This record gives sequence, C-alpha cells and structure tokens, in this order.
Amino acid sequence: MKYFTLDEFDSPDHKGSGVNMCKDFLLKLEKAREIANIPFKITSGFRTQNYLQDLLDRGYKASKNSSHLVGKAADIAAVGSSTRFIIVDALLKAGFNRIGIDGNKNFIHVDSDGTDMGGTKPPNVIWTY
Repeated sequence: MKYFTLDEFDSPDHKGSGVNMCKDFLLKLEKAREIANIPFKITSGFRTQNYLQDLLDRGYKASKNSSHLVGKAADIAAVGSSTRFIIVDALLKAGFNRIGIDGNKNFIHVDSDGTDMGGTKPPNVIWTY
C-alpha cells in the first residue's frame, strides 16, 4: 500500500491483526486517501471480539455486529469541519456509501459492509453519533 501500513489497522489487543483487513476495503481507502490529498490517521481498524467487548464494557456505543470485526471498517481522525469535509468528499468519490460522523470525538467511521461488497447492512447512509 502507498499510504497505509497494516499495523495501523491492528486491534489494540492483538499486534499483527491488521492482516485481517479486507483487501477490497483497503484498496478503496487508498483511493480515498489519494483523492483527499491529506493524511488519514487511522484511530481504529480491525477489532477482535475481545476488544469489542472491552469497549462495550467501558460504555462505548460500539455495535455488536461491528464491521470492524470483519476488517471492513476504519475510523479516521477528523479535527475541524474543513478536514471532515475533505475526508467525507473523498470517501464518497472513492465509492464508499456507509459513513458515520462524530463531531464530538473528531472521527469519521467508514465501512464497506453494505450490500455493495456482499454485506448485509443498508447502503447509502451517512449517520451521526
């Protein structure tokens, strides 16, 4: 990959788990990064079931069927409205159609777990946290 390394996507509790990321997802994310022409700081990529449970136990609003569990999701740091716009615009242009925006915690969730890549979640949605 040109812009990312697999270890950026490691679950915090399992070094090397970034290899579980979906290759098609990563190719689309690379395309989005190219379009945006700004760095993407990955704050969360692959998650183990144990790490997801830890998040839930600590009160985070994580989904029990999170796309992070199957390597089809990433959270990208996005501080400021201009940066948020650039990233969301690039994600849409790269073909992503499932985006979540958290302005309070300054990140954008993107996943490809919709019907476009064999997933079961509804496509063409942008939500807020």
